[in-house]
Amino acid sequence: MKKQRKKVPKFANEQEERRFWEQKDSTEYLDWSKAEPVVMPNLKPTTKTISLRLPQHLLDSIKAAANARDVPYQSLIKVWLQEKLHEH
Repeated sequence: MKKQRKKVPKFANEQEERRFWEQKDSTEYLDWSKAEPVVMPNLKPTTKTISLRLPQHLLDSIKAAANARDVPYQSLIKVWLQEKLHEH
């Protein structure tokens, strides 16, 4: 017998929808076995600006490494941080 799913309510805004899904089990509303993968190439991850104090010689070395790779130094720092995280 097919499981009866609950109807997804209409939401006034994104915040209301977010609160709803934080408290509910989506399997009561959606049949995930019928879900299909979707590619959203224009989405960019949310970024947060931080302040990071580095010794001048370290920053100079990072900028030189970035220049040799022809990439912005902040992008290179992000790549290195991501790589280091994946090592663990």
